[in-house]
Amino acid sequence: MIVEKIPVNACIIDNNKTYVYGFKKLITLKKLSNQVTNFSDGSEAIAHLKNPLNANNLPDLIFLDISMPVMDGWEFMKEFAEIKSQLGKKISIYMLSSSTDWWDIDREKNISDVAGYISKPVDVCRLTEIFNSINNNIYNI
Repeated sequence: MIVEKIPVNACIIDNNKTYVYGFKKLITLKKLSNQVTNFSDGSEAIAHLKNPLNANNLPDLIFLDISMPVMDGWEFMKEFAEIKSQLGKKISIYMLSSSTDWWDIDREKNISDVAGYISKPVDVCRLTEIFNSINNNIYNI
């Protein structure tokens, strides 16, 4: 019996509407996912993750901008650490930033829930690798 793969459910948390539009368009054009949700700050995303009505539709993968108003990426990670055990699903998180500040890059390495750091603009090959890796983990390939 052949099981058809379901595309990775992705999420981007970024307040730059132009970047989010392009990011979602790239994911769609490369057929990496047909389901990409977005939030303009970390607090919106945390509220979504905590809402029991969304329990069956949580992302497999989150791309998280570091610099945002209301709740930035670092604050999101603190909140996420507190709720992750209640989610019932492993979610891979990649930090996004246009910053080349080594402090940001080193800081993400000390957060166990962060799978990696990606500089903006995102490299298509790197993005494809990430989606393929998540897909392989979901289906134990």
